[in-house]
Amino acid sequence: MSATEPGTPAPSASADREIVISRVVDAPRELVFESFTEVRHLSRWWGPDGFTTTTRAFEFRVGGAWDFVMHGPDGTDYQEWISWTELTPPERIEFLHGESRDDPNAFESVLTFEPDGAATRIVMRTVFPTRELRDEAVEKYHAIEGGRQTLNNLAAYVTEIVRKGAEG
Repeated sequence: MSATEPGTPAPSASADREIVISRVVDAPRELVFESFTEVRHLSRWWGPDGFTTTTRAFEFRVGGAWDFVMHGPDGTDYQEWISWTELTPPERIEFLHGESRDDPNAFESVLTFEPDGAATRIVMRTVFPTRELRDEAVEKYHAIEGGRQTLNNLAAYVTEIVRKGAEG
């Protein structure tokens, strides 16, 4: 279930296990990348519409982790854990994402940040261990729409930072 937007990478051998979402964000690449590197930023935009995030621990470095809880609009709490596996500022972030450090169903995500004029194209490629886990994420957790909303929230957040910077 890959997006078919221009600029989206070609399907890979894992296409039946992945979700690819991209969006152009009207902000410089360094700022968009930075929005992933500091918890003060992440807690302001991470997650689909209506979700909030509480961070328990955060260390942005290869091998570091982000331990957090996403609070759904219906009051459901989702335990989340991300381990950063590769960081190439300001171009690429790779991480493993699951419910806990030892989650056997954790999935891999690769985020790329490409200049697009004065804006940034972010591509989020998520690869699940199995097609069934990908399908469950799409059907039960609405992962494609949730991913789009998350990138929209990021775009709104960094656009506001840029606007405020231009005012002051």
